Amino acid sequence: MEETKRIMQLREELHQHNHHYYVENAPVISDQEFDFLMHELQDLEARHPELADPNSPTQRVGSDLNNEFETVAHLRPMLSLGNTYNRQEVADFWQRVSDGLMGAPFQICCELKFDGLSISLHYEDGMLVRAVTRGDGIQGDDVTANVRTIRTIPLQLPAGGDYPRDFEIRGEILMPWSSFERLNAERENSGEPPFANPRNAASGTLKSKNSSTVARRGLDAYLYYLLGEGIPGDGHYQNLEAAARWGFRVSKDMRLANTLEEVFDFIDYWDKERRNLPVATDGVVLKVNSLAQQKSLGLTAKSPRWAIAYKFQAEQTETTLRQVVFQVGRTGTVTPVANMEPVQLAGTQVRRATLHNADVMAALDLHVGDRVLVEKGGEIIPKIVGKAESDNSEPTAQKPRIDFVDHCPVCGSKLVRYEGEAAHYCPNDTGCPPLILGRIEHFISRKAMNINSLGAETVDEYFRRGLIRDAADLYELKDKQLPADSLEGEKKAVSLWEGQEGAKILAGIEESKQVPFERVLYAIGIRFVGEIAAKTLARYYGSMDNVASASLDSLLQINGIGEVIAGSVIQYFANPANQAFVERLRAHGLQMELCEQQKQAQSDKLEGQSIVISGVFQHHSRDEYKALIEQHGGKNVSSISSKTSFILAGENMGSAKLEKAKKLGIRIMSEDEFLSLIGE
Repeated sequence: MEETKRIMQLREELHQHNHHYYVENAPVISDQEFDFLMHELQDLEARHPELADPNSPTQRVGSDLNNEFETVAHLRPMLSLGNTYNRQEVADFWQRVSDGLMGAPFQICCELKFDGLSISLHYEDGMLVRAVTRGDGIQGDDVTANVRTIRTIPLQLPAGGDYPRDFEIRGEILMPWSSFERLNAERENSGEPPFANPRNAASGTLKSKNSSTVARRGLDAYLYYLLGEGIPGDGHYQNLEAAARWGFRVSKDMRLANTLEEVFDFIDYWDKERRNLPVATDGVVLKVNSLAQQKSLGLTAKSPRWAIAYKFQAEQTETTLRQVVFQVGRTGTVTPVANMEPVQLAGTQVRRATLHNADVMAALDLHVGDRVLVEKGGEIIPKIVGKAESDNSEPTAQKPRIDFVDHCPVCGSKLVRYEGEAAHYCPNDTGCPPLILGRIEHFISRKAMNINSLGAETVDEYFRRGLIRDAADLYELKDKQLPADSLEGEKKAVSLWEGQEGAKILAGIEESKQVPFERVLYAIGIRFVGEIAAKTLARYYGSMDNVASASLDSLLQINGIGEVIAGSVIQYFANPANQAFVERLRAHGLQMELCEQQKQAQSDKLEGQSIVISGVFQHHSRDEYKALIEQHGGKNVSSISSKTSFILAGENMGSAKLEKAKKLGIRIMSEDEFLSLIGE
């Protein structure tokens, strides 16, 4: 009993310390003291698994388990705001509000528009119970496990607060500049393309299947709208002040405006000052403060009449172009990047700018020494948008023209450009280092061989040390050793397969030998052969040998396989290096044909039927049911429509899906009924 009380006490204390540190930026204990308390709680929770709590401070680090996101209906629609870049339209908005309120006095709450991903947080009895993305405004993805790792979002509010028993608070998940720059530096060092802007990085991170990845990347959140029965009062601004008292991160830069001039003062101030903020903002949001007046003004089909977003113009500056370098990504894409004289832009010093592709470069007609205009708008990686009118440099004829390269800058292979695509690619996927790494990372990914004990950093380390040169080398790792005189800094690599982590990696590699043939076909990395095409080919031909020997005419007979995919399959297996790679995988025991169960299970019992899966199942996993549907000729779809044939429903089927199915008259089929239908 004493340990139970201590667990509860530690959880409350650590929640408070997290708030002091991450929300108020005013820690009251040292990092070491915090760590001592956290370790004590971890030890106690390990001794009392019956007291497990997903909202415990110990869960902030996330999990390596894969999260499958459930679609959840919003209790109240999450509408988007109308946007404007025009001050006159802001004045028109003010007038519309005044007219709609019949001349009654009103206040406008002026807020910063944070550039992130909209989120809806639901609390019951002070505990976070659900976090849902905006989605289509009617329903979104349940990302609760990932959101729990964001330290500025309280998992449990202080006991005894004046918050309602049940409420919703909405806001923006975003990635601070510091986290964004660190993440992009890591991606560039590993040869991955950087994220274009913090919003893309935040969105990609929040949708990660592993919450431990979310925890590492340092997301943040600002909350800006409180909803529910029993919220403090009629004033939106005052409600957010209350939310801040409860422990939520609410922007301190909100202002109430009583006149249109005060609104413009707020806009003008933040158009300049936003460059000094730790997070990305792209405008100002203006909301009628009174909730009663908001209700009176109402909504259009897409947006509320009581709010509008004013977006700032992208900032431009000019500088001198020095050279263009060409980077090779892990898919083989060659991207031109301009190196320029350093210049201040949107609060940071800029030295490089993307030029996107050969067509963009040709349109700009660039020369060494040109004065160019650089813009940083939605793209945090600056882009050159044209030449500066004030270009007083030497005449163009005397400056070397910069043309797009025709050979890979890494391996020297002649570049290719596929029909309908803007990018140029290096085709040397068996000999160009960035492409080799990309192929290995694709090979180990979840939908391919699913060797989730390996990560990109580990693959990079193995490749750098010469331990692997392609994915087949992974199956020979256990026989390799580092030299006995390894440097001090290299001891970590030894532990990767000699310690506990190494055992986990080797076990994951060994387990991958049981991955079914269709995923092996996807994993080997035939260009343009995605997950669906690989399944189609695997089930049509039945074995790797049959796919490898298929003729172009034969491939084109398959529904869903066009000339591009068919040509790529032919080209892949005509390459002796690829043939040798596949044979090495075969020698290591990977599945090279459909198993007998798959062959026997195939039928057309679900031919032409579109099926939605929802809920939790007893007999098979969701992925297994998806595979069964495809084996019997059916098609998996994610959302319900009038074209849905039936819903395969397990326990805890989403209420929104159930309601929509009843409305459309779509059949709900149980697990047992489905298994009987396909004859299992």
